[in-house]
Amino acid sequence: MKVIKLFIIKLLLKKDEEFILSSLLALVLCTILLPLAYNSAVIIIFVMFCLLSSTKFNFNFNKSIILPITIYILMCLSLLWTTNFKETIIGLQKEFVFLLIPLIFLYLPKFTKETVYKTIRFYSFGMVVFAVYCFIRAIINYNILQTKDVFLFHNLVTVDLNAIYIASFSSICLFYFIILKDKKPIDFFGLYIIAIFVMLLYSKTVFFIDTILFICHYLFFSKTKLGVKSVTFVFIVTFFILSVFFIKQIQDRILEEYQTSFVDNTIYKNDNPNQKTYNISLDQAWNSTIFKSNSFFPGTAYRVFQARIFKEIILNKNYMWITGTGLNASDRLIKIKHQHYHLFQTLNYHNFHNQYLQFFAEIGLFGFLLLIAMVLLNLKKAILNKDFLHIVFAVTMFVLFLTESLLCRQRGIVFFITLYCLFNSIKSNSHLKKEI
Repeated sequence: MKVIKLFIIKLLLKKDEEFILSSLLALVLCTILLPLAYNSAVIIIFVMFCLLSSTKFNFNFNKSIILPITIYILMCLSLLWTTNFKETIIGLQKEFVFLLIPLIFLYLPKFTKETVYKTIRFYSFGMVVFAVYCFIRAIINYNILQTKDVFLFHNLVTVDLNAIYIASFSSICLFYFIILKDKKPIDFFGLYIIAIFVMLLYSKTVFFIDTILFICHYLFFSKTKLGVKSVTFVFIVTFFILSVFFIKQIQDRILEEYQTSFVDNTIYKNDNPNQKTYNISLDQAWNSTIFKSNSFFPGTAYRVFQARIFKEIILNKNYMWITGTGLNASDRLIKIKHQHYHLFQTLNYHNFHNQYLQFFAEIGLFGFLLLIAMVLLNLKKAILNKDFLHIVFAVTMFVLFLTESLLCRQRGIVFFITLYCLFNSIKSNSHLKKEI
């Protein structure tokens, strides 16, 4: 905390307001990795600086920025029909930055692309420092526990931070280093650290998104000659096909994924040979009337089951698909459904693991449509501006919302709304003076 205080004091002594703004925004993003009190404190400092700075505030209408404010207003209105008033109040407090940060951006001058990329650079190196810290902690834990698991998934970053969230937060840093021109040794160091970090976090969703984005960058944004691109692409496709047909380990992995998803009651490999646990297939997740204590839900089957619960909750009352249950009020209803099916009795936190369904369930059809509008408008603007880093953010959020309720947790809310406002506040005629 002392380091953060010293950094902020030195920052505020500078007279360059644009530099201070970009640094504070980077600090907002970096502190989502710390206990939430630190992040809240930095957000307050950012807001106070914006209110007290000598920058002339002028209201700039921006439909992209208006959308999250409209969503928060709808969240507030859900107090009128919520099924759990107390939980909705708690939810409004948690989601408050969904209103606060966009309001500030509406009155801030538009950012140049250079300023936005400077913010991402500060944030990326903050993530590098965090990754190095996680590696060191994992090495210490390995010496104590003598298991390689300490280097993988939640064990690398803790369950509270969540490996999938951190992998998605790191992806934008990874692509910042990838697209950076004239890399210095420190940039190569950052690239290697973040690449290893993302791989060890072992999120299949993020890995899939990053792979597709990397191919798109190479084919459409890289300045490599077209002939070289074509040969490389053909080589990669050929290598992938040959690997599938001739490398046994890959064949086994694909077969396992297929059987887990489409074959009922395959055996889940756990550390206890005396207790058999059975994987739940997609069909079972959607249709079974009851589950046993030794049932295991793989990631995709679990999300199918949560979608099934969403359908059952919404269809329970005819009007609920319009109004929703009320912000943050679906948790109790999901828990009741889990108890009905004899599942997840030890869990204290429940959500749909799908942000689109989460908004639909809690703030109704209009909340769902507003979120869709935000996501599509964000993606459209990124493509029109041909800003690849913005495309990375837009595509990652679009896909991740299908598998995670990112906006149910403060870290996810702050990360999404800060970068959303930042990218959608770039001057339309702004161009980098030199290549990134």
